[in-house]
Amino acid sequence: MLNQVYRLVAARQFEVQTVAETVTANDVVVRPRYLSVCHADTRYFTGQRAQAVLRKKLPMALIHEGVAEVVFDPQGQLKPGTLVTMIPNTPVAHDPIIKENYLPTSKFRSSGYDGFMQEFICLHRDRILPVPREINVEVAAFIEMVSVGVHGLTQLQRTMDADQEVMGIWGDGNLGYITATLVKQLFPDSRLIVFGRHQSKLNYFSFADQTYVVDHLPEKLKVSQAIECTGGRGSEQAIDQIIHHIKPMGTIILMGVSEEPVDIDTRTALAEGLTFRGVSRSGREDFERALQILKASPVTRERLQNLVGLKRQVRSVKDMRTFFEAALTNYWGKAVMEWDV
Repeated sequence: MLNQVYRLVAARQFEVQTVAETVTANDVVVRPRYLSVCHADTRYFTGQRAQAVLRKKLPMALIHEGVAEVVFDPQGQLKPGTLVTMIPNTPVAHDPIIKENYLPTSKFRSSGYDGFMQEFICLHRDRILPVPREINVEVAAFIEMVSVGVHGLTQLQRTMDADQEVMGIWGDGNLGYITATLVKQLFPDSRLIVFGRHQSKLNYFSFADQTYVVDHLPEKLKVSQAIECTGGRGSEQAIDQIIHHIKPMGTIILMGVSEEPVDIDTRTALAEGLTFRGVSRSGREDFERALQILKASPVTRERLQNLVGLKRQVRSVKDMRTFFEAALTNYWGKAVMEWDV
């Protein structure tokens, strides 16, 4: 099968390249329908990664969040037109202990491996899951990010102590919003406090029990468990605040990605007996749980619909550049493209 792949070849420069695909009985051919942009995609687009990284990974098709329609299933299990979510993590090995998203041999789309900006995509059949009809296609476009939030909270459930009184989330961006929405479903009896840098963004977290701008935190404020969703240099301040506002023996889930090392107050962390757990990406089981939550909870679906901040139809390479430029200035929410190339 000949396929058209839209690859980033240099900063702000896309080119279409023809690739020969081999379809096996264990594969399913799909056509992308709605794709969502991640911060990692915009960093590649603008060339804000180290030059050594760019030389190693480009040319490469971007995007690892999206839904597609089934075009051809050699086994006939999925009908053409079936809407499916695509799982970007592609394991090539199995380990009884290490999850698929942490195996160093796993491939991840749009990170050294072609992402979803393609005419057709040939996926192993365990890398797709049907999307329930209750889920809006625009929300379905970023189920991958929802699955990351599910993964982080699943690891919190497995690590934390019995204190679920107050859950604290540091970060007022997309990941913080998604994680906060999921906390309300997975920890319904807990108080949720969200900490951020922008009051205008914190206003979107109307379902939280409390919100605070990080510059003005009450000295005696305490949370039972904490999730860091800031990333970048902001993660250093967030981690420091968490260490000083979490109860002894609490668990801190680190989800924000930082390109540079950050300082951690280990003296206080040791004295308080704190547990740090880093989480990254997600696997099939996280997608399955995310879909179950979204199907069962109209409230969660409605809140995530509020996260759609930019939506445009993309039909050409020029449209792709225009869309990514618009995504860079999108103040709130996810940028979703209707893929029609």
